[in-house]
Amino acid sequence: MAVKTPPLDPYLVDVLMRDLTGHDRQPSAFLVYLLLWHRTIGVGAKTVSISHRGIADATGLSKSAVQASLRTLQRRRLVQQERASITATPEYTVLRPWVTRLARRSAKREGA
Repeated sequence: MAVKTPPLDPYLVDVLMRDLTGHDRQPSAFLVYLLLWHRTIGVGAKTVSISHRGIADATGLSKSAVQASLRTLQRRRLVQQERASITATPEYTVLRPWVTRLARRSAKREGA
């Protein structure tokens, strides 16, 4: 039985892809975000534990490109990283700030 992946959020392709590749000049950050999205939201998980090497192997990027991408994604508050210790494999949570903003806008409209 095939795993059913939720449909890709249109915001990812319509806005985030252009923003990360054009504004931040880091298409690798978009690839890393998509991989983490697929391994969390795509399968119904809250977090994913994966090493930089694991991300590099899954995306075809270099480890240094993955590290730079993750710094960008964390700075933009698109990904949150936690580690049990400095040498532990990071655990990532994919954030979707636009979903929260849209919900707030919708609530304001309904309350107005």
